[in-house]
Amino acid sequence: MKTTRSVILGTGASLPRRVVTNDELSKMVDTSDEWIVQRTGIKERHLAGEGETTATLGLAAAKAALSDAKLEARDIDLIILATSTPDHTFPATATEIQSALGTTQGVAFDLQAVCSGFVFALATADKFLTSGSHKRALVIGSETFSRILDWTDRSTCVLFGDGAGAVVLEARENLGVIAERGVITTHLRSDGRHKGKLYVDGGPSSSQTVGHLRMEGKEVFRHAVGMITDVIRDAFAAAGIGASDIDWFVPHQANRRIIDASADKLGISRDKVVVTVEKHGNTSAASIPLALDAAVRDGRIKQGQLVLLEAMGGGFTWGSALIRW
Repeated sequence: MKTTRSVILGTGASLPRRVVTNDELSKMVDTSDEWIVQRTGIKERHLAGEGETTATLGLAAAKAALSDAKLEARDIDLIILATSTPDHTFPATATEIQSALGTTQGVAFDLQAVCSGFVFALATADKFLTSGSHKRALVIGSETFSRILDWTDRSTCVLFGDGAGAVVLEARENLGVIAERGVITTHLRSDGRHKGKLYVDGGPSSSQTVGHLRMEGKEVFRHAVGMITDVIRDAFAAAGIGASDIDWFVPHQANRRIIDASADKLGISRDKVVVTVEKHGNTSAASIPLALDAAVRDGRIKQGQLVLLEAMGGGFTWGSALIRW
């Protein structure tokens, strides 16, 4: 029996020009390279400068993904941008990217699920494509978290970076077996009771300000591993596979200790885990597509391999996606 799957045709990435090392941060706040690396695994991050915004970074990543897929903007009829740091309260930054790509067909909109945003956007695009309503999608994760950080708070400002990543998806008919390419299964969750553990203390309706990111780091860490493994086990059960069947595990790049603990708990070998947090920091919704692009470019992720994605973000939100590349 024939069915439809969303197949990834290309990936792209974009990073701000400025690279900020831990040593540079230690001149701004009371911290050190040793302290940051030991607790997070982060060594450097990119920070957006003048003229670099969520839209410009997302546009560059989108163009790179289109080029990789050997497609033009006119071939796309759905653009979903995952971001918590839009250029404007409105219009949606996705429409700004759509305009800059020089296209008017289809639909473009933003999706906000913080660090889980890319997985949520991928799942949403998959529903559009497999329903038959749309043919090809650009799914982008782009963030400029440096603009909402409190640069006097060493517990948060050392963790985050800016950047963008994107993938191109196409609806294709297949027989629905696990060996065939495309998004096999996605699982999404949220629990609003945890708002106070990771949030921004501003917003148009509440304070009429942008606000700053606030986080209870120990509480986030405590919940992260359990929530992440929950949706991954759901993916395994839905697909009828186990940890040993995974070729690559591409987690949200928040903290090296969370990444390692999650892989260990699931029984996924650490040599199958794609890690870029040391170079990018936590880029929220951009972290997974940035890591995907890095692993595709260096030859690790190859067509036909089974790739597992996971993320957790403020709210809390969390989710997984299983893909045959």
